[in-house]
Amino acid sequence: MAAVFQLDVLAASVPFFQGKCVSAVIPVTDGEYGVLAGHSNAVGAVCAGELRFETENGEHRRAAVAPGLFKIDGDRVLLLLDAAEWPEDIDVNRALRARREAEEELRQKRSMAEYQLAQGNLARALNRLRISGRM
Repeated sequence: MAAVFQLDVLAASVPFFQGKCVSAVIPVTDGEYGVLAGHSNAVGAVCAGELRFETENGEHRRAAVAPGLFKIDGDRVLLLLDAAEWPEDIDVNRALRARREAEEELRQKRSMAEYQLAQGNLARALNRLRISGRM
């Protein structure tokens, strides 16, 4: 039997997933961060992307996640995220609408702060569409 660790994912301070896992792959700014049991302690930033993990019973799961933080401490991995969604729970029409709105915001001449906000909104919408299988 493979070694396991405790994975706790909190989205907007609400438990999204809690359970024993064999592995996890966390989206980070420079790619992906893989975790196995016995991983060295670490803290880092999570970016919008796809969280993948394998539970102790061999189930492979994935979720669309928004930015946040991760902490690895012993055999516990904690993710504190702005949002997380299972692929089957993603509202594709809402994500498409958010994509169109963000693209329109990017086309308009706005302040740098508004431009960066629109870029983040577009990245989240595209991520949700990709994870849902609609892109």
